[in-house]
Amino acid sequence: MPELRRIFLDGEPTHVQVVEDELVTADGQHISIDEAEHLAPVVPTKIIAVHLNYRSRVDEFMTRLPPAPTYFHKPTTALNGHLGEVVRPRGCKYLNFEGEIAIVIGQEAYDIDPDQAVNHIAGYTIANDFGLHDFRDTDAGSMLRVKGSDTLCPVGPGLTTDWDFHDKQIRTLVNGEVRQSASTAEMEWDMHYLVADLARTITLLPGDLILSGTPAGSRPVEPDDVTTVEVEGLGSLTNRIVERDTAVRTDVGAQPSESEEVLSTAFGGDWEFRGVRKPKKPGEEQ
Repeated sequence: MPELRRIFLDGEPTHVQVVEDELVTADGQHISIDEAEHLAPVVPTKIIAVHLNYRSRVDEFMTRLPPAPTYFHKPTTALNGHLGEVVRPRGCKYLNFEGEIAIVIGQEAYDIDPDQAVNHIAGYTIANDFGLHDFRDTDAGSMLRVKGSDTLCPVGPGLTTDWDFHDKQIRTLVNGEVRQSASTAEMEWDMHYLVADLARTITLLPGDLILSGTPAGSRPVEPDDVTTVEVEGLGSLTNRIVERDTAVRTDVGAQPSESEEVLSTAFGGDWEFRGVRKPKKPGEEQ
């Protein structure tokens, strides 16, 4: 399956194609994959993510799906690439991984039906929808700082242009240990539905990313942990967690907290071992 990537080469973002074990530029240069500095494979105007989509995630939170998908927005400044460092600010504790598949828009889409969506999709890539749950008690609904802080949207390593999303395996590993494992068969709403749903009122532009949900098993990671999201047919996306040298400023804004909402979201199914589990309402899980 054709795979396109973006790397930093000679001081410039450069599009390359994966050919066997090398990256090849349009002018014929060959670069070792292991030596390349990867960028996100596309430059989106917006990044939209669905709250809940995998049945295992719904069961984990003892909740139920809403009648239709609900979404949140990650700013483009959160974008990160394969092998990029994911930053946890000093003083924060609850940075969670969430392995996902990202839809990449290829042709402008507005007011289309699900059957037409395939014509507007360039392909697919892997995402890790990190969440800084220390800020779970702020930005209610939007989760701007939880999901939108810098570096919290690694995407890549490449854009695969000919990939069938049906019945594909997705796994997330932390330091080589499997933490999430599922199949796209357990998604309530497939890729075409998500695109058509959003495009009812929002114009989707080439390069835009739609993150399609995560299965059960999201948990906090620590500095120096290495996360890898593997998707059958798309490869693997790896990132390392680092701690920012400075803490979040205390002279402005809400501060990191450890409320029941923070802990129950960060630890998911393990929350029953930490206190009384309280079922969540649809749309509160992510």
